[in-house]
Amino acid sequence: MFPRLRRSKRLPCAVRGLLLAPFLASGSAAQAPDWLLDSTPYVAELRVEGDRLELANGLIRRTLRLAPNACTIAFDDLTRDASLLRSVRPELRITLDGSVHDVGGLSGQPDHAFLLPAWLDELRADPDAFQFVGHAHGPTAAPFAWKRVRRSEGRPWPPPGKRLRLDFRSPLEALAGIEVSVFYELYDGLPVLAKWFTLHNGSADEVMLDTFTSEILAVVEAESDVEVPGRWELPPLYVETDYSFGGFTPASTQEVARWLPDPLYASQVNYARRTPCLLEVAPPLGPAHALAPGDTFESFRTFELVHDSSERERRGLARRRMLRTLAPWCTENPILMHVRSAEPDAVRLAIDQCAEVGFEMVILTFGSGFDMENVAPDYLAQMRELADYAEGKGVELGGYSLLSSRRISDEHDVVDPATGLPGGAKFGNAPCLESEWGQAYFAQLERFLDATGFDLLEHDGSYPGDVCGSTSHPGHRGLADSQWRQWTRIRDFYRRCRALGVYLNVPDWYFFSGSNKIGMGYRETNWSLPRELQVLHGRQNIYDGTWLKTPSMGWMFVPLVEYHGGGAAATLEPLSEHLDAYERHLANNFLAGVQACYRGPRLYDTDETRELVLSQVAFFKEHRDILESDVVHVRRPDGRDLDALLHVNPALATPGLLVVHNPTDRPIARTLAVDLYYTGLTGRARVRTLTGAASAAVEVTLDGRCRAEIPVDVPARGSACYALEPGS
Repeated sequence: MFPRLRRSKRLPCAVRGLLLAPFLASGSAAQAPDWLLDSTPYVAELRVEGDRLELANGLIRRTLRLAPNACTIAFDDLTRDASLLRSVRPELRITLDGSVHDVGGLSGQPDHAFLLPAWLDELRADPDAFQFVGHAHGPTAAPFAWKRVRRSEGRPWPPPGKRLRLDFRSPLEALAGIEVSVFYELYDGLPVLAKWFTLHNGSADEVMLDTFTSEILAVVEAESDVEVPGRWELPPLYVETDYSFGGFTPASTQEVARWLPDPLYASQVNYARRTPCLLEVAPPLGPAHALAPGDTFESFRTFELVHDSSERERRGLARRRMLRTLAPWCTENPILMHVRSAEPDAVRLAIDQCAEVGFEMVILTFGSGFDMENVAPDYLAQMRELADYAEGKGVELGGYSLLSSRRISDEHDVVDPATGLPGGAKFGNAPCLESEWGQAYFAQLERFLDATGFDLLEHDGSYPGDVCGSTSHPGHRGLADSQWRQWTRIRDFYRRCRALGVYLNVPDWYFFSGSNKIGMGYRETNWSLPRELQVLHGRQNIYDGTWLKTPSMGWMFVPLVEYHGGGAAATLEPLSEHLDAYERHLANNFLAGVQACYRGPRLYDTDETRELVLSQVAFFKEHRDILESDVVHVRRPDGRDLDALLHVNPALATPGLLVVHNPTDRPIARTLAVDLYYTGLTGRARVRTLTGAASAAVEVTLDGRCRAEIPVDVPARGSACYALEPGS
């Protein structure tokens, strides 16, 4: 066990909860800062004491018992001294050739509401389960390479921490030579633990891995309700995996982590015993993976984030920090333009204008005539010339490719298992990634990227999890392995792109597989509304999207030309005639640290328009570090009054930047009560105006809740920015 720490009195904002860790890396008692303000003390350690093994970093701790078989006997939130685990279960469960086998685990616990230390010596191992045979540990390792070719937050890869491997073998003669290794990673400064496993076939025969459950945790329930409520409160354990597809948010893409009733928990309060307090992580189908002698299968990875609060903002910050740390390429955030024509002269014009005003990337967009599947030598040479021209101007060049939301043919489309006919996919018809067409498609994209040096792929309709009932496609045997094989295909392709430094715009949650950016979340037809409404909708989209995404993770949209209709009232071109709306679109995005797809033939049409774009880009680049940092939500846009976002980063000299928008037709001057806790500022703060007329800095006092009254003066239909720095 590790020593407790005394409560810190370093900050006057203790009511907000300086999160207290029971230990620091040194093991000595000391003040424990909030990990979201200063994560440096929380270093992952692995300790072995007899038959117990502990992975801990001062924020969370997972404890495993190694005898008479290995299993998790504690999972603790150290910041709140709270136990998450109430019952012992196997470390995982696998089905081989139709037979179910536990890996690790102990049984005989008399009550599954809690686990008393006195019971541990009485628990027994299942003689038929895979038995623990040894362990190894070391530093974390990267699952794939990341070539850093553009600006990012600079986080280390792999994220530093500790890795543990537990090895198991079966006592059954029929499974001789089959080896299972369970991996755990705990990261420095982050209350997140990763888990996955490998299965090695050391036998002389083929083995079929029908399915698996890679995590089984009997977790303390978040509420006890005698009846069955309409909506259950779930335990404070947030789970994501890299086996995700089919949506813009984790909630719409995660099909493998399930909160279920626990049939062993007989003493629970719920009369029907339906409390969702058993976490199981398993694929919805398959993988039905056949391992030839000598083959090794590797599962997807599960990431378990322990929430230390029920507050929405803090939970969002924790999830965003997890993504910044475990998928740090999501902090790459190039300023990009969608050029609507792939004709060389049009592309060169776009490149020239981007270079002139400071944009960093040009994308040959949908409907432009660009074809990444065209690998004819003359076309590849033409695209290579354009990429070289862009590089010479300091601009990256990329292009668009459509995948899943298209029909190829009866032979190559996914087959609906219910009908035996093409169709039934998320988008109606879709190609099977493991058909001959699908395999050739990815080979063509790889050839194109290698031959042209393109820097970006905008991959629309990425694989959304479609299953396929075909038995004639070369890349999968049938329905049972179709989902796993297709996901593996696209995962490996995205990993390859990450290793090459190819930026990935993907409208799906593939961050843990290497994608950089997803849509912030908007309705495309809203860009056909009048310009004034587009601006307000856009700001609402950013405010709502950044609860779960960092500013760099979500793209927005600015239709420079007509898009989905709307006519002249919805269109910015000619740009010089609509500078007010253009400026507000630019401010919406740049002041939020968000990049939009500016779709059209050009970024400016007059000197005045060019100067407008130049000034907006220059402001963003000057304050880029803080603008791309975390966001605290102050007031949602409603069109009736001021709305505001607060950028926070206590590691910067300017740890806060308040952005305020005024959608009304009158100037507004007042004080705003703003929560400055996540800036790390205490006592007094200095407020500097960064926009509008120059004015002297003022100092404000933070109260015991870390709130300060900040004076703002925002012009009609305009914006204002205020730097927040340590006061005297």
